[in-house]
Amino acid sequence: MSLKKSLIVIAAVLLVDQISKIYIKTHFEYEEYVKVFSWFKIYFIENSGAAWGTKLSDFLPISESSGKLILTIFRLFAIGGIGYWLWDIIKKQSPRTLILAVSLIFAGALGNIIDSVFYGVLFDDSYNQVSTLFTDNPYGKLFHGRVVDMLYFPIVDTTWPEWTPFFGGKAFRFFEPVFNVADTAISTGVGILIVFNKKAFPKSEKKKGD
Repeated sequence: MSLKKSLIVIAAVLLVDQISKIYIKTHFEYEEYVKVFSWFKIYFIENSGAAWGTKLSDFLPISESSGKLILTIFRLFAIGGIGYWLWDIIKKQSPRTLILAVSLIFAGALGNIIDSVFYGVLFDDSYNQVSTLFTDNPYGKLFHGRVVDMLYFPIVDTTWPEWTPFFGGKAFRFFEPVFNVADTAISTGVGILIVFNKKAFPKSEKKKGD
């Protein structure tokens, strides 16, 4: 897979990801949703932490603002490492499967980093109002943006039977997380590496006579 094709994949993911996020931010109030199917909703929330909404301030004696800054800086270093890996495997003409997977992971990570770095100074808040792009009253600072999520698949939304040990009568929902196009690209890339591991990382052929 060539560098040109890799860049096309990255650009396509970023375009769809950012268009969908900007549309949601400028058309939905926070926690507003549209029911597409019984098992799929467009549901606008924002994530100021890592995966599953986890925050560094939940584990370390630091402020939420400091934790967000540290997390964003870490993401920038991580995307630099992934970018170097992608450049290296393209240069070495590694298998197409590996390059495609890493391109998707890089694009997804970059899409969420754009939110974390810039959205805090581009948008005003979304609570009880539709957000404005290029506002004069941004909700945050550079490196303190919140990641926009909107894809929600409550495929199963029910209650545990009363006779179920420990969980009886409690709500059960699958799939609970709300995510975005960038997250989907990352998950797809990782899935490709797991499912097609042998194609992505082929073993060197043994020399004859070994």
